[in-house]
Amino acid sequence: YYRRPSRAIATPMPTSASQNPERLAGQVILITGASGGLGSVLAMGCAAQGATVVLHGRVVRKLEALYDRILAAGHPEPTILPLDFAIAKAEDFANVASALQAQHGRIDAIVHTAVLLGSLGPIEHQAFDSWLATVRVDLLAPFGLTRALLPMLRAAPDASVTFTLDTRGQEPKAFWGAYAVAKAGLSALLAILADEWENVATLRVNGVVPGPMRSPLRAQTHPGDDITRLPSPDVFLPLYLYLISGQPKSESGGVIDGQRWLQLAQATNPPS
Repeated sequence: YYRRPSRAIATPMPTSASQNPERLAGQVILITGASGGLGSVLAMGCAAQGATVVLHGRVVRKLEALYDRILAAGHPEPTILPLDFAIAKAEDFANVASALQAQHGRIDAIVHTAVLLGSLGPIEHQAFDSWLATVRVDLLAPFGLTRALLPMLRAAPDASVTFTLDTRGQEPKAFWGAYAVAKAGLSALLAILADEWENVATLRVNGVVPGPMRSPLRAQTHPGDDITRLPSPDVFLPLYLYLISGQPKSESGGVIDGQRWLQLAQATNPPS
């Protein structure tokens, strides 16, 4: 369930959440698309482990609702970061870095889950502006944000960046247009960062291909599916937590097939 060119996984990845409720205590973790299906699960999960979570999203009321849920659960107070990636510019990412440096003084991890599907269909029927917005959200924003926060990541004792990928980027197919192109570019960005950070012991980068799950994105791409039959985003929380904190440097640069990982998790921890 894990692959990296010319490198085998060193140890099996945990298939259940850590029993340490404070494993992320004192850490600051930025989650893009935090109000989405996967993003909200990761935000609550990281907060429950003691992290101060920076909640990125486009719609403020959704971020405020998630903020309230985290506080109501007794977790550390999060930070709200509203920013529309579809129109964000380089200076916006620089301003984010300055604000987080001033408010928190550190960033320990970035988890990229923000996504824009764009339009599906033949290339000749796809609009340039739609492509531009999709590539901005799905590729340029992860690049711009990671680049802007890199000085703080380098200063952390153990930092990680996790990209959420897609099978359509790994194996592009007809009609997926800008979304597939952007996700393929994100895989390339991951490989480049892994290579550049090869000898930086405190920096790790990985990608997760969750596959079909119960999410608003799946409802858009496969409107005829009964998404209630699909796994909930919650099942991937242990995997993301491991990549955020606990993964050895020797495993950095991996692309994890979420469905294969889930099969292993279910075989290792069958429901009682």
